[in-house]
Amino acid sequence: MDQYYLNLLFVGATFALYIGIAIWARAGSTDDFYAANRGVHPITNGMATAADWMSAASFISMAGIIAFNGYDASAYLMGWTGGYVLLALLLAPYLRKFGSFTVPQFIGERFYSKSARLIGVLCLIIASVTYVIGQMTGVGVAFSRFLEVSNTAGLLIGAAVVFFYAVLGGMKGVTYTQVAQYVVLILAYTIPAIFISLQLTGNVIPPLGLFSDFQQSGQPILATLNSVLGDLGFASYTGQQDTNLNLFLFTLTLMIGTAGLPHVIIRFFTVPKVSDARYSAGWALVFIALLYLTAPAVGAMARLNIIDTVYPNGVGEQSLAYDDRPQWIKNWETTNLIVFDDKNGDGRIQIYNDKNPDFAPRAQELGWNGNELEVNNDILVLANPEIANLPGWVIALVAAGGLAAALSTAAGLLLAIAGSVSHDLVKGALAPNISEKGELLTARIAMAIAIAVATYLGLNPPGFAAQTVALAFGIAAASIFPTLMMGIFSKSINNYGAVAGMLVGLVTTLVYIFLHKGWMFIPDTNSFTDTDPLFLSVKSTSFGAIGALFNFAAAIIVSKMTGRPPQRIQEMVEALRVPRGASAASAH
Repeated sequence: MDQYYLNLLFVGATFALYIGIAIWARAGSTDDFYAANRGVHPITNGMATAADWMSAASFISMAGIIAFNGYDASAYLMGWTGGYVLLALLLAPYLRKFGSFTVPQFIGERFYSKSARLIGVLCLIIASVTYVIGQMTGVGVAFSRFLEVSNTAGLLIGAAVVFFYAVLGGMKGVTYTQVAQYVVLILAYTIPAIFISLQLTGNVIPPLGLFSDFQQSGQPILATLNSVLGDLGFASYTGQQDTNLNLFLFTLTLMIGTAGLPHVIIRFFTVPKVSDARYSAGWALVFIALLYLTAPAVGAMARLNIIDTVYPNGVGEQSLAYDDRPQWIKNWETTNLIVFDDKNGDGRIQIYNDKNPDFAPRAQELGWNGNELEVNNDILVLANPEIANLPGWVIALVAAGGLAAALSTAAGLLLAIAGSVSHDLVKGALAPNISEKGELLTARIAMAIAIAVATYLGLNPPGFAAQTVALAFGIAAASIFPTLMMGIFSKSINNYGAVAGMLVGLVTTLVYIFLHKGWMFIPDTNSFTDTDPLFLSVKSTSFGAIGALFNFAAAIIVSKMTGRPPQRIQEMVEALRVPRGASAASAH
């Protein structure tokens, strides 16, 4: 079967499955729409959470960033995984015990303030919309290649599918759809990785293959990659290039941003019991680990495969003639995500680090006049099966997996946005007496508007999918995480402190991001870049940890100046942290 029709078959079949599940599990009440009637099994919820978590950034973009940035990009793995541990231990069980539908609802009731609840809605919407931009970017990348449509058309198709099953099914429909999406995306990620690991190292387990010998050279694959990159003027793959300060802040930002992301937190509102929230988090970590342990191998092997494609006889020999380029390069050139520019007019492709002044004499000696092949980070995982000449069904499976990853997270984010608008903004502030049917309709309208906004912004993203998502983590880290932590573990933070903290954390982080990425992400309106940042070596993606410190500081100072919360709130916080039926410790 022709590859195009094979792709269409796999993608169409999975879309039909998602829509079928949404119809079967459609939401009939606000309990169904917001929290799946709190009846989801912990293992099922763990799998759905993993799908919700492993977005386009994880599936499509993370391996690409690891491939081109090496050791420094390990911060994504450490930050995202570590953040999940924080979420499981410090937030999920307590928020489930509280029993709210949404994160802003908890903030509003804990800090006894409609203002705090509304600012929580604002923080949630800004973080979630920024995150959704990354998902829609991934949808556009996948569709533009595999269904041979424009990026714009791909975004619109993806938005229509998400609209149907998320708006119809709510949390109940999305939960069971995400279980199916997890199965699709994990198979799509690991099967090509196994094939490629076998080809390059003979090891069937990709994480072990990363530390095995490269069959062509007989030396460890990472040592081979370091050697090849060094011969082309690139930095060591396994060496640290970024500053310790920025790496530390970036990892911390991803950790606390993960723990503060509302679309992940609300998943723990769907299980029957408080203890199930912990079990769900544990199972989610198991399911996530299957992909995260594989990603470094995928990135390293893809980088090596690209270099071997361009220099088939070794980097010391003649490079590939452009007219002899393999079909996978031709396929991706049509999407403009691979661009060739014959700068020296020799008809051959040269890849090297033309920004390294120490390599310039060598490049001049070889007659090279600049790097000639630009490869978008976001295509590596999707292109991997083609690069490795894997069977057509594997290519089609990866297409379906990439779309499953992007759509599953987009649906979770849109649910978080819709829930906050309908439950916290409309029912909580504007129309307290709205009927359940009216609230459900409002949630669906809010989701439709959010999809439209996300689709529009997805056409003009501020960076690669993983970079865009990292900005969302920074916003969540600076605004939501500190407020939740203080709400659970401090009886002294009052409503004024919470409001001041959220506003200070949100505004300082947004301003720093906009100074580097452009105001409202509009191109060419930035004053600084991440290669030349405003403050020391701190990039825009790393500032969330500093914004969180500002949040904590502002909340503590303002609370001390304005008095302790009411006694009933202090008692509520105390009860939240103590398991039901627990008694005071006694001496024996």
